[in-house]
Amino acid sequence: MDHSVPTRRELLGVSVLAASALAAPALVSSAASAAGETNQTKWNLSGDYFENCSCGVPCPCVISPAQPLWSRPTEGDCHAVYLYHIDKGAYGDVKLDGLNTVVWALSQGPLANGNWTTGAYLDERADDKQTEALAAIFGGIAGGPMAALAPLIGKNLGVKKVPIAYKIDGKVRSGEIPGVLSVSVRPIESLLGGEEIWISPGLPANPSKIALAVGRDGSTFTDQDQGQRWDNSGRNGFYAPIKWSN
Repeated sequence: MDHSVPTRRELLGVSVLAASALAAPALVSSAASAAGETNQTKWNLSGDYFENCSCGVPCPCVISPAQPLWSRPTEGDCHAVYLYHIDKGAYGDVKLDGLNTVVWALSQGPLANGNWTTGAYLDERADDKQTEALAAIFGGIAGGPMAALAPLIGKNLGVKKVPIAYKIDGKVRSGEIPGVLSVSVRPIESLLGGEEIWISPGLPANPSKIALAVGRDGSTFTDQDQGQRWDNSGRNGFYAPIKWSN
């Protein structure tokens, strides 16, 4: 059996999960049907996620008086990175504890227009079976939160296995892929002083709550192979605990 990363759109849209697919009910229902295949491996995970995009704070793609996903990004397009850490997880009998995943995405204009370009990085510590499991979960192939976004993906530039660091220091989240990505976000504090601002926009990562954040200085992403070079320092961020299953 070939244990290489599946090419089914190379993670199908592996997700730009923080973009709130729940704002597009038709997409959610169609994805749910696609994910409802029989004999699907049962899985669950818990952990943490954060993101950093090119929009001003707060991101109008999600927080908008118009229907979310239909607002125009503050810079015209949206380029973002999404980092995920699994504290504890299992895909069938395959353990996923401690593994990390990073996804990047680029959308020209409103996110609801679709035709996103994406790419992904999987933890180099994952063995063959764990790699297959991460690909299935973060590609939406195995159902769960990621399945809702697959219809919006137009082009996937592939998957790489790399060393990925994910760190939580108090209320600050940081992630690194040597030579490629160094991203960190801090919370936007409320008037209470030191308190995070939690909102409930219905993002698939955590529909019940997500913290408003901002990219710290030096939050950059560069992948010359895929023609991407971004600096999202001082731009929008979100973070939240995650608890997923199919």
